[in-house]
Amino acid sequence: MMNTELHAEPQTERVYRILCVDDEPNILSSLRRLFRGKGYQVLIANGGQEGLATLETETVDLVISDMRMPVMDGAVFLEHVRARWPDTIRLLLTGYADIQSIIDAINRGEIYRYITKPWDDNDIVLIVRQALERKALEQEKLRLEELTLRQNEELKTLNASLEIKVEERTADLRKAHESLLTANDKLKDSFLTSIKVFSSVIEMRGGKLMGHSRRVADLARKIARRMGLESKDTQEIFVAALLADIGKIGFSDELLETPLNQMNGDQLGQFHKHTLRAEQLLMPLQDLQGAARIIRFQHERFDGRGFPDAIAGDQIPLGSRILALAGDYDSLQIGCLVPKRVHPDDALPLIVRGAGNRYDPKVVEAFQQVMGNVSEEPHDKEVMVPQLVPGMVLSADVVSKEGMLLLPADFVLDEGVIEKLRLFSEPVHGRMFVRIYTNRRK
Repeated sequence: MMNTELHAEPQTERVYRILCVDDEPNILSSLRRLFRGKGYQVLIANGGQEGLATLETETVDLVISDMRMPVMDGAVFLEHVRARWPDTIRLLLTGYADIQSIIDAINRGEIYRYITKPWDDNDIVLIVRQALERKALEQEKLRLEELTLRQNEELKTLNASLEIKVEERTADLRKAHESLLTANDKLKDSFLTSIKVFSSVIEMRGGKLMGHSRRVADLARKIARRMGLESKDTQEIFVAALLADIGKIGFSDELLETPLNQMNGDQLGQFHKHTLRAEQLLMPLQDLQGAARIIRFQHERFDGRGFPDAIAGDQIPLGSRILALAGDYDSLQIGCLVPKRVHPDDALPLIVRGAGNRYDPKVVEAFQQVMGNVSEEPHDKEVMVPQLVPGMVLSADVVSKEGMLLLPADFVLDEGVIEKLRLFSEPVHGRMFVRIYTNRRK
């Protein structure tokens, strides 16, 4: 015999199902009336066998079983419930002080609580509510864990889809993307690998800008090192140079191909905003805020006649003063400043003549030393990857066999980066070498 009664509940709330098992009809009637009034769906069974049969066909959240029943007592019944429906909460109802029977029920049926008869309605309702709330919390925890796993898989699928779409844009972009993926597989958390992705966006348009940011970054880094800047500051200038043109991402092909001295008013207006746009793009990224500030002031002049803020001298960040010179030197050679490309031998004196007005004289002096091949490298040596230890400082770029920059010179190695280099070197049996300073550690 099995009866089901449902108390109306709002559609937004879950109705829990309780199975009451007892061989006394008056007990079942009392329990059904009590819990029906609290909004639960109540199932009843006259004994353990009938209770098991009910569980075979019905989903039940909580079972309340009497201890003393003929044929199958509560301990045996709840033991079966635990074995076959372990997620169902189990409560024992006992009307006599048989401690051993209660212990058996606890050990064999792993009951949540036991309740003595006669019970207090408020107490038993509170016990049931707390048990179901605990179950709900456990189920919600499992649901959230499953949701997190599913969303992670969806994100992986979405990322893979985005990578495919990017790869399909152009053959050049596909090649660059594949190179980035190869590097990312080995050093996927590398900060500079992500920077390279950003700096490649403009260069993928082709034309004059191909390779421009990398050449400017290399020269800016050499000048910074010549001026005695700390490794951290040198690396920040290098990153700023790689991203110096990110604000031009919305420029038309025509504007990108137009030399600066031939731009009309509208084109100049757009050009003058690209450093501000770059700063806005990068400022939300905590690690790039220093680079964003350098980029903002890269077109300021030492004499105060630059843009966007017309500041002068030492008011201009040193990194911006270095970037201004390095960027102009390469721009002269690729036709970005004037229509005719300027030979490197002719570009150098043009830069030197700008000392004191366009450029910081100290930066110009360091630039001349770099271009004059004055030795600027502290003594260094070549070391196999397994011999690296935290605190060593790179004296040269670490580059993949595809030509992708993995780590820049002056990068201070830590345990995490060294481990990634070890993984990267495994395909070549660990015989990967890097150059490190012998007299510099951080």
